[in-house]
Amino acid sequence: MTLSTSSTDTSRGSPWLPIWAGLCASLVGIGLARFAYTPLVPVLIEAHWFSASAVVYLGAANLAGYLIGALGGRALAARWSSANVLRLMMLLVGLSFFACATPLSLAWFFSWRLLSGIAGGVIMVLAASTVLPHVAPQRRGLASGAIFLGVGLGIAGSGTLLPLLLAQGLLSTWVGLGLLALLLTASSWFGWPAEQPHAAQGEGVAGSSVAVYRLFAQYALMAVGLVAPMMFLVDYVSRGLNAGAHWGAVIWVLYGIGAIVGPVAYGSLADRLGAPAAIRLVLAIQLGALALLLGSSELHLLGAAALLIGSFPPGIVPLALARVHELVPEHAGQHATWTRATVSFATFQALAGYAYSALFAGSDGHYGLLFGVAMGALVLALLLDLPRRQRV
Repeated sequence: MTLSTSSTDTSRGSPWLPIWAGLCASLVGIGLARFAYTPLVPVLIEAHWFSASAVVYLGAANLAGYLIGALGGRALAARWSSANVLRLMMLLVGLSFFACATPLSLAWFFSWRLLSGIAGGVIMVLAASTVLPHVAPQRRGLASGAIFLGVGLGIAGSGTLLPLLLAQGLLSTWVGLGLLALLLTASSWFGWPAEQPHAAQGEGVAGSSVAVYRLFAQYALMAVGLVAPMMFLVDYVSRGLNAGAHWGAVIWVLYGIGAIVGPVAYGSLADRLGAPAAIRLVLAIQLGALALLLGSSELHLLGAAALLIGSFPPGIVPLALARVHELVPEHAGQHATWTRATVSFATFQALAGYAYSALFAGSDGHYGLLFGVAMGALVLALLLDLPRRQRV
């Protein structure tokens, strides 16, 4: 009951400062820490910092760290305040960028990429659940979309800001990312809402209905479906279609624009249609976009597909969170259920990252196979929703 009282008290003030804090956290912990690495892959290889295979697996290190962070986020919140943990994780990401400016060894680089992933996982578990109790229930879909807009901004920024930084060299690029992360951390430092009692953060029984487990499975399959284009879309256009690095960069920028639109659009969709209908609609749209990606080599059509595909990774987060709120009425239970959903997502995302890397190597770079597997995962996610009757 203390959570409800606190939420009511704080709801008298504007929720926009806490939402800004959540947006900055998702931008630093996921948008920059994960997605800024993608455009750096060819540069790291060309600069001979590491071998091509090592650079790919270093990217997957962030996904593995994300899983660790998702598993440990609630324990950290139970021991310390969520706001302090979130501040610490944002600082850790900034520090990891500075550390990556010098490739002392593969183990050094791997460790910092892993730590940045851990920070991202903790942020994903804690940020929204710290902010949303202070937002009116009918606006939480939109608010969660605004929080995870940071992921889209990070993707778009990686396609526009990084070329400017790379003109100054790799070391300057990593330092620039670190400074940006520290600036965003400072701007959000006092934006986190008043702390809820620790017991409420650390306790609470996750939902255990059939619908909850269906959501976990759907969210895991969505993770499998989004990893392949996230990892290989640019390379597919640049090398697979022989369109060159310029068109690869254009496609990534379009992917980033979609990622900016996705969270707010999908969150609003959940408010209007309800989460189940919104999830089904989004899955159908994604299947169409992946089919377009597989069936056409026309770059303008691929650009449209990239817009839709880019909206998916950050956009499904507010959808899944809205579904958790529908299925689990109690806030403490929502927090526990969201943690389990994030762990499910993170587990399959990390497994998919390594599996796609191995499949790509084993198939001599067969992009169609990778995107076909992604489509199969989304088909299964959609099929899981079809048997639903009146009970949810």
